[in-house]
Amino acid sequence: MARFAAIGVVSTAAYVGLYAALRNVSSAALANALALGITAVGNTAANRRLTFQVRGRDGLARDHAVGILALVVAFTITSGALGILEMVAPNRGRVAEIAVLVAANAAATLVRFVLLRLAIQCSGGIGVPAAPVLANLSASERTRG
Repeated sequence: MARFAAIGVVSTAAYVGLYAALRNVSSAALANALALGITAVGNTAANRRLTFQVRGRDGLARDHAVGILALVVAFTITSGALGILEMVAPNRGRVAEIAVLVAANAAATLVRFVLLRLAIQCSGGIGVPAAPVLANLSASERTRG
């Protein structure tokens, strides 16, 4: 969990930096979409390798597909947050936008963790032993040929 949190902090900082830079030349929605898209690939790769300790190419496409699903969820959450902010405070400043987006990204991060963990666990990447441990088998299971 500590590795996931550290990756989340780095990804959020990169997202905020990109968003702030892009927001100077584009709309909030476009800056949000681009910043999320750019940081999503690195975030998925880092979590796959560092959080879930998955190495190699096995499951790479599946894991990045789940990363794309998490990106869509994050985009939906952050876009909704921007829409609500626009209704509530149409004359907000950039700091308010970023604060709302960081909070929305925190919610999206929880979804990302669950999606990645489920995808990798289902593939046998973590939490699934390679073979049954003899001590965990019943007497009849131990004697089967």
